[in-house]
Formats: sequence, structure tokens, C-alpha cells
Amino acid sequence: MVKRAENLTPGEAEQFKCYWTIWNHKMQRPPEGDWTTWLMLGGRGAGKTRAGAEWVRQLVAAPRPVSPIALVGETMAEARAIMVEGVSGILSVHRRAERPRLDKARAVLVWPNGAEAWLMPANDPERFRGPQFAAAWCDELAKWPKAEAAWDMLQFGLRLGMRPRQLVTTTPKPTRLLKRLMADPNTVVTRMATKANRDNLAPAFLQAVVARYNDTVLGRQELDGEFVEEMPGALWNRAQIEAGRIGEAPDLSRVVVAVDPPVTGRKTSDACGIVVAGRWGDRAVVLADRTVKGTSPVGWARVAVTAFHEFAADAIVAEVNQGGDLVGQVLGQVDAGVPVRAVRASRGKWVRAEPVAALYAQGRVKHAGMFAELEDELCAFGPDGLAEGHSPDRLDALVWAVTELLLREGPVPRVRV
Repeated sequence: MVKRAENLTPGEAEQFKCYWTIWNHKMQRPPEGDWTTWLMLGGRGAGKTRAGAEWVRQLVAAPRPVSPIALVGETMAEARAIMVEGVSGILSVHRRAERPRLDKARAVLVWPNGAEAWLMPANDPERFRGPQFAAAWCDELAKWPKAEAAWDMLQFGLRLGMRPRQLVTTTPKPTRLLKRLMADPNTVVTRMATKANRDNLAPAFLQAVVARYNDTVLGRQELDGEFVEEMPGALWNRAQIEAGRIGEAPDLSRVVVAVDPPVTGRKTSDACGIVVAGRWGDRAVVLADRTVKGTSPVGWARVAVTAFHEFAADAIVAEVNQGGDLVGQVLGQVDAGVPVRAVRASRGKWVRAEPVAALYAQGRVKHAGMFAELEDELCAFGPDGLAEGHSPDRLDALVWAVTELLLREGPVPRVRV
């Protein structure tokens, strides 16, 4: 006989709540394989704490319980309030009869089977000298004040059992330690966005907080659990881009589709940068990023022409350094009626980008929405003309679009198609 939730006895309801295999998301399950560190990056309210508490419960409930376990929070108070006593903490995920006892004097959890978990404060790395552990759960590592010192001291203590392992649950920030862990071959990274756990979040939180920060850099980090990084000395920074973000495009006097074609049309070639932008008084507004990769010349030409008609553009602005007249011919094959302006790069990417970056600094370039991949490329663009080692195709197209709208001097030759 199947019972409805409201008809369950208190004991049945408690037992049902603890069936983690029913409630969990795939991203909250321990990864398979031979790993030392499970790094779970998640947004606010994504279920990171519940995943950590359930992982600890699984370790101590094993036929050969894993013990002792380090529970590392930013401070001792946070370790206790969030990891142990919180609404998704260790005490809440156990049935009452299996629940561990907190020895407050020693700051140690003790299970009925004898397994132990020690609360440890990351803000006091010296506390890690001496204790030894078989596993560790580290919460919100990205905000630890003495992160690297605490982490290194913890590693010296992870020396018990056949395979010491550790789980890190954190909202990501571009800290040096987090970058180090992500680059470690013994680390497995999983990600979970806030929206994946919407069924367990208050509707008011979703409406007020998620709606407010959706499609923002802060939202990508705090809600989507993305690792959002900036490169020192880059021409663009996220603060400038965020300050210029608008919800909807205003009435525009001109719209162009800028295209930065790849050298070849192979799957392994660079992407074809395609960016749509318009002019709004003395400002430019980025409307869309339609960049494609691994398509034939006719393939990217179709995408560009489709964008031209979708946004009622005035022209397609295409760089012709690589393809020469072929660029205009390919676009003409798709739609001979589309006006195409040819632009040719006579200076390096960095020099061409500087005037456009200056317009961002002046607040004269707006983004009508979030363009995550384009914005990542802008903030990773270096003096070598690359963005994280790759050709900045989206950036190139953006530079051509803004240059055409705000910086072009004199007539630009029209390609015959």
C-alpha cells in the first residue's frame, strides 16, 4: 500500500527523509574512479551542504566505518552552525536513533558505532598540527582567510586508512588555492547550479534573489557555481562590463553584424566570431553573440545572414584578411542582397582592441543581456593577442562591430557580391 506524504507517521516521515538515494541529484553523488579530492562547485542553495553531510553519513555507516573525519569550516562556529547543526547539516540527515552526539568540550561528533568527526577551524591552521584523519569535508574553501596554510596542514594529517579522501563544497571564487585544486589530476570537479535545487528553495528566494542576479557576473558565480576569473592587466574587466549591462535593447539608429572568419572551415579550426551590435546615440549596444565553430564557410555565412535579417541590420561587417574576396562571395551565395562591408586588419589585435576597451571604460558600450563566453574572452585577453591560449574570435568580431558603429573614419569599401 502506498501512503501519501501527509499520512505518514512521524517515524515513517523521518525514515523517508533519510532515503538520500531518492532525493539526491546526480551532481550530489560521489564521483566514480580513483580520486583524492572531490571538488563540488555550487551556487547558493544548490545543495552543497546536504551533499557533504550525506557523504559523511555514508562514510561512517560503511561496514568498516571511516574514522576519524575532519569537518573544516571557515571558523569553529561556522563548522558547528552549518556543517553539524544546520538545516542540511550532519545531525539533520540522520535518523534519531543513528544521530551522532556532539561532544562540545572536545568539538567532536561521536556516532553510536564509535566513529568520530572533529570540527576544525580553517582560520587557525596551527590547530591542524597533531591530529590525523581518514577523510575530510571542507566547506566554503573559497572564503577561508588562511586557505593555503590550512589546506596544506590538513594534507599532512590525512594519513589514516587505505585511501584518505576529501570533499570540498564551495561557491567558487578565483582564489589561488581553488585554481591549484582544479589543476590537480587527483581532483574530480562537479558543478551544481542553484536552479537545480529549486524544489527545496523558498519561492521568495527564487523570485527576489535569483531573478535579480540572473544574467550577471555575480549570478554566474554565486548562483550558477561558475569559476569566473579575470586576468591582471587585461583591457577589459568584469566591473566595467557589469556596470554597462542593460535588460533590453533601446531604439537603435544602426545595427551591424560583425564577422571574423576562420582561416579554414575544418572542425579543428578557430571559431567564426559573429557578434551583433547597434548604435544608441553615442553608445554601442551588444545584442547577440552568434559565434560558431567547426562549420564550413557556407555554414557560418548562413548564421551571419540569419542574424542580419533577425535584427534588421544595416550591413555585415566582415574581416577579409584571411579570405579576401572569398568572404564576400560566400556571403553572396547565401543572400546576394545583403550589404557587406570589408574591413582589413593593418594592426595587431591588442592595438585594435584598445580604443574599444577605452569606450567600455567610458561607459559607452552596453551589453543587452549576458554573453558569458564573449565576456570571459574579453577579460582573459592578453598582450600576446590570445585569450587563455586561444584566438579571441568573439572579441575580434566585437571590436569590428563597435569600431564600425562608433570609431570608423571615412568610407569603408563595400565588397561586391
